Amino acid sequence: MGRLVSPRTRRAAAAVAAAGALTLVAACGGDGDSVTGGSKKDGKVTITMGLFGVMGLKETGLLEQYEKEHPNVKIEAEIAGDEQTYYTALQTHLAAGKGLKDIQGIEIGRAKEITETRADKFADFAGMAGTDHFLPWKQSQITTKDGKVLGLGTDIGPMAVCYRKDYFQQAGLPTDREAVGKLWAGDWSKYVEVGRTFKKNFKGDKVAFTDSASGLFNAMVYGDSQQYYNEQGELIHDKNPVVKQAWALASDAAEEGLTAKLRQFQPGWDPGLANGTFATAVCPAWMLSHISEKAGEANKGKWDVARAPKGANWGGSFLGVIEDSPVKEEAKQLVAWLTAPEQQARIFTELGNIPSSQKALESPEVKDATSDYFSGAPIGRIFGAAAQEIPDKQVLGRKDGTIKDLFSQGLALVEQGTARDKAWDTTMERVDKAVR
Repeated sequence: MGRLVSPRTRRAAAAVAAAGALTLVAACGGDGDSVTGGSKKDGKVTITMGLFGVMGLKETGLLEQYEKEHPNVKIEAEIAGDEQTYYTALQTHLAAGKGLKDIQGIEIGRAKEITETRADKFADFAGMAGTDHFLPWKQSQITTKDGKVLGLGTDIGPMAVCYRKDYFQQAGLPTDREAVGKLWAGDWSKYVEVGRTFKKNFKGDKVAFTDSASGLFNAMVYGDSQQYYNEQGELIHDKNPVVKQAWALASDAAEEGLTAKLRQFQPGWDPGLANGTFATAVCPAWMLSHISEKAGEANKGKWDVARAPKGANWGGSFLGVIEDSPVKEEAKQLVAWLTAPEQQARIFTELGNIPSSQKALESPEVKDATSDYFSGAPIGRIFGAAAQEIPDKQVLGRKDGTIKDLFSQGLALVEQGTARDKAWDTTMERVDKAVR
């Protein structure tokens, strides 16, 4: 059976990433006149990598393993704890044409901007042997209109619903994860209806049904092939029926007092987990480690995981290689190895990052994985099944991340008492100002 990494190990990995952020920022003005830091000399190859967050490549020892299996290769990886800091530096280096790493991490929210504006800076993986094992929708996100593949996928973020079994029991609701999933199967409006039942019947101190309106909104929007842009690259955030439906349902939840008014990863959310102020949270796979750490040992076994009403994806990354790297081919081989099914399965086993590789998803290490913290939930099967429900084609836009944040802020206004129509108008004004 697979296992998830302990909170203690995750904290250590995060510390490594944070330390790497300082290295990255300090290096922004260096690297001389070279395009990248890589080199070949006397039969030895040095490959540099720019990463962010906890992508699992260094934390799990994969880079060390590759070096042992390839004695002529030395890998130098710099890790930024904050992706925004990392991406700002990457943009600067791409514009200057120097100071880059041979391999650069690319977050999903940046993929469209990279494919549309920086495709000439990245090497093409199209047709490379051994790279045909990814989920089709994953690789489409980093593919240009003329078929150039600018990177290979690492993890993905299929969604489920994390819920407190003890709170469901106090509200007279089922606690078995299969039965819970059936309560809202196929329709997010059923999820809100369960919330109404929960609010009416819950016996105990004040507990909200869900953490935030924006979590519900994001889950609905990211389950569709189009969110804020159409395939022509035009903004459709203000007229896409999916966005409008998600806004309406999330506003219903906010106005009816079903949310704890705590935006995910914003101040107050972590204490909300620790203090048990809400009963459910829409959770992509990578969020489980955060919940288990912040909710703490006192809440171990109280949480469980159920299937979401519909499949959706939030998050994921890629590894790209700089076109002008002096070690381009060696770097491409390293990326192919790091994103191979075996390595993706290992990262999942140790850190919980769900693979973007179809073969890895079907491996016993992933498929049979469970989580002790989440009541033994078969997370490999739950999130693996969710990954299969995500539309084969997902249309990304240049400013998806910015727009998502602005919609979250708009729904926070509704939670604080602003009329939904006024909050919508404010959100539209903010989006226009930020992206047009």
